[in-house]
Amino acid sequence: MTYVDGFVAAVPTANREKYLQHVRDCAAVFKEYGVLKLVECWGDDVPEGEVTSFPMAVKRQPDETVVFGWILWPSREVRDQAMPKLMEDPRLQPDVNPMPFDGKRLIYGGFEVIFDE
Repeated sequence: MTYVDGFVAAVPTANREKYLQHVRDCAAVFKEYGVLKLVECWGDDVPEGEVTSFPMAVKRQPDETVVFGWILWPSREVRDQAMPKLMEDPRLQPDVNPMPFDGKRLIYGGFEVIFDE
């Protein structure tokens, strides 16, 4: 069964094109390590919550947009083998491909797929 890494972040709205280029560069490398699909979504209907919400979770500032994405792997095993290699890949190092957002407010996790139709 496939495996998913999901994430939510706040990106400065002015950095949309920089973010998209960052994603393109990363996607090419991730696919070399076995990723089946990488999806990035730019928030355009992401309401503020009273108790919880995407904006609250990432401490979105007024000049930022919430992004939501996921990476589809063939399996958790493939993902677990690839991740250390991805973190060491020189093409993904911050001095080569800096994140155009505050990575400290990135929320991410790995998920077992239990339903896919």
